[in-house]
Parts: sequence; C-alpha cells; structure tokens
Amino acid sequence: MRRLAYISVLLGLCFGIQAQTYWWGAAVGLGHEQPYTEYRQFNLLTEDANNQLVPLFLSSEGEYMWSDNAFTFCAKQRNIITSEQLQTVKVGTTLREAYMAAQQKYFPANGMLPDTLFFTKPQYNTWIELMYNQNQEDILKYAHAIIDNGFPAGVLMIDDNWQRYYGNFSFKAERFPDAKQMIDELHSLGFKVMVWICPFVSPDSPEARDLAEKGYLLRNSDGGTAILNWWNGYSACYDLTNPKAAEHFINVLRQAQSEYGIDGFKFDAGDNNCYASAPWVAYDKQATNVDHTTSWAKIGLSFPVNEYRACWKMGGQPLVQRLGDKDYSWPAVQSLIPQMCTAGLLGYAYACPDMVGGGQFTSFLNIDEDKFDQALIVRSAQVHALMPMMQFSVAPWRILSKENLTIVQQMAKLHEQFGPYIMKYAHQAAKTGEPIVRCMEYQFPHQGLAEVKDQFMLGDKYLVAPVVTNALSRQVRLPKGKWRDELGKKYKGGKTYTIDVPLSRLPYFEKIK
Repeated sequence: MRRLAYISVLLGLCFGIQAQTYWWGAAVGLGHEQPYTEYRQFNLLTEDANNQLVPLFLSSEGEYMWSDNAFTFCAKQRNIITSEQLQTVKVGTTLREAYMAAQQKYFPANGMLPDTLFFTKPQYNTWIELMYNQNQEDILKYAHAIIDNGFPAGVLMIDDNWQRYYGNFSFKAERFPDAKQMIDELHSLGFKVMVWICPFVSPDSPEARDLAEKGYLLRNSDGGTAILNWWNGYSACYDLTNPKAAEHFINVLRQAQSEYGIDGFKFDAGDNNCYASAPWVAYDKQATNVDHTTSWAKIGLSFPVNEYRACWKMGGQPLVQRLGDKDYSWPAVQSLIPQMCTAGLLGYAYACPDMVGGGQFTSFLNIDEDKFDQALIVRSAQVHALMPMMQFSVAPWRILSKENLTIVQQMAKLHEQFGPYIMKYAHQAAKTGEPIVRCMEYQFPHQGLAEVKDQFMLGDKYLVAPVVTNALSRQVRLPKGKWRDELGKKYKGGKTYTIDVPLSRLPYFEKIK
C-alpha cells in the first residue's frame, strides 16, 4: 500500500507541473524517447531498459540534476519528477554546458581509451549466425567469409556457449578440438578475438563449490549460496564487491588469455535487474543492485579489449558500450541515433549501435527470403558506418543480393576510411569528456533542433543524415552556416531540405563555414 501511495503521489506531481524545457538522461535504452516529451515512469534500481544507466538529467537550458543513488523518476510534458529531492544546478544556457559541467564533476574522462581497433575497423559477432552452437569449424568459416567477401578484418567476438559451463573458462573440447589453433588462425587473418563471459556460475560445479568456500559468491540470508534468475536460468553469482573475489576473477581471465591467446572479453549479463531476482547478502553490506553492475563493469578496466551492454555510473571510463539487442524492424533502426546520442550525453562516448540489422537472434530464425526486407539491413549499415563503432553479426553475404551486399561492403570501408577522424574525437573524448556522437541540440543550441532524432553530428565537422525508414527520400534540417554534402553540393544552413536518397546513398554534410 505504501508503494501504491508513493506512485500515486509521484504521478500526481508529474502531471501537475507545466512544461518549461527539454530534458535528457538517466537511461541510454530510453534514448528514443528523449528529450522526454511523453509520459514515462522508470525505476533505476530495478530497471535498465537493457542498457547503460547514469543518475543524471540534463536540460536544454544549461541545467543538470544528479544523484549518487538510484531512484524512480517520472517524465511528463517535458518535466522530470524524481523520488529523491534532486537539486537543479544551473551552469549555463545550453545542453552542452550542462553536460560538460556535470561530467567534469561526477564522471571526468580518465585519459584512457579502449583498444583503438574498435574505432578504426568493423567488429563481428558470431551470435546471430551460430547462437548457442558456437564451434570452431563454423567460427573459422565465418571469419574467412568476412575476408573473402571484401570486409575489413577487425574485432571478432565469440559469443555465449563456447565455454564448458558458466564460471568455467575452458573451451568445450567436443566443439573446439584445438581452440588455441583457432585463435592463432583468427589472428593470422587480422582479427583480435574476444569471448563472451558473465558474472554467473553454474551452481553444481567445482568452481561454485570452490568460490563459495572462499566467500567469493553472493550469499543468501542463511549463509548459503544465493541463486539468481537471469535469461539463461538459475545461477550462483560472483560477489565482485569483495576485492579478493574481483582479483580472483581477473586472474582467472588472464589465465584464459595466456592459455588460448584471447585478446579480451565481452562482459555481458551484469544488469541491475538480474540482482533483483532473489534476495542476497554481499561482502559490501551497503551494496544495491546497481553497485553490483558497477563492480562488474570495473573488471573490464583491466582489459582494453572489452564490451559492455549494461553499466551504472561508469561514464568517462575506457569501456566499450553497445546498445541493447534490437529487433529486426524499422522502429529499431529509428532508435539507434537517439540512443547513441543519449549514450554520449551520459558519458559513454565509446559506443556501438548494437549489430547491423539487429541483435535479437529470433528475428533471423526461419528467414523467408522472398519477404526479407534487405533495405532494412542496408539502411542499418548506413547508420553504423559513421558511428564511432560498427558491428556485424548476421552475415550480409548470406541474406543480401549482390547489389545490396556491395553497398554494405562500401559502408564497412567508409567506416574504415573515417577511422582517423573518429580516432581524433575518441582521443578528444578521453581528454575532455566531449561526446563523439552529438545530438543536434548539443552542437547547435536553440535553433529548434531539440526533437530532431534522425540525424546527428559526428564530432564538430560532419552532420550525418541516414535514412531510417523504408523510403528513398528524406528531409534534412541544416543548422545555420554553410554545408557541403558527400556529393559536393553546397547548401545554405538554417533551412530544411528534401533530398533524394537511393538505397546506395548515405547522406552526410561537412560544415564548411
């Protein structure tokens, strides 16, 4: 009853305040709803929208709100109401000023970057093609097909179910007859190799018994091992609030690197809602769900080749962040730009817009080739091409016509071509905290662009305007100034233009004055 009464009060407050400004923040996975203009209630302690979180709101009028703790908030009519009494701090008149002041105080850039290969070459993930059937033969086939089909080698991620069981970091012998030889071959092709891992441990395993004896697992109130429910079932879980458990985990990962030649790890399943599935007792008696998410993220700081999909208050750190798994759908494609912009506004500059075409494997099961919308894959690749990172999973050569495959190849090579420019702004992000991908309001304040969600700035110089609908034209809103598109045509800013965009075209505009 107390919770219902509280929610009622919160909703009443939310609906009762008049709109004054635009607000962004709190959850990357809600980026497509930002700036907040429609009703939304969200609990940062138990929800994560399948992505990164930061207890921060930023306004278009140079204000920010911050909390050290998770809270529930309500957004309505361009206003934010929170369950905590957050102070609104006025630091300027623009979104950029609000962001720069907040990040410098609460999550300053630490000067370090993840491995630079993430920015300069595409990434490839074996999930969509192999799902839970990760195996040596098919992984090598996938890698060779990347090269044979004219795509640049980059980071290759071996996804879930390569290991014997959770908490164990040995390759399954029946599926990987010589894992070290496989990774050596992948290296010879030009790839760096990551493997998927999680903080969970199969309960009926030697590792679980050993870790429990050492006190390295979350416990229940009786002192036994707590069992948490996550998407792959019920498991024990490392208690990484214990410094000795964290040190042990890092050492185990380094041993796997030494044994197999692994370059790094895809750190998955640290979502705050996983820790909400059952009661537990931690080494840190004050720890909450989100503190475990942070403890999991800190493990990645020991490995420059890393990737996360869920984080809490880890802005400014050299961690690769991926958007949550997207459906194969046009609304999913439309969500990529605003979510990437929100990632930047929350300090996660080193980000990747999920996987080309979407990362939900169910979307690609039993594909009807006659009904498959190849345009969606092409347009998704075009969104990725001029982002800080670009990741493939579904094999384009398997599902696309020759003509459409050529377009996607060109997008991969365009990303490679822009590598030096992207790296320039990655280094700037590491130094100043400035986002690499920027929403229009951030770069061009108070020009009526706050609700533009289908174009973005890549650094200071390039405005990128992909098509994110099943269309062959689009409107582009150019800020004040002079611009030149990728075809060499010049435009006067401060206007909206309708341009033709055949499937082979990715429109982008260079600011020339």
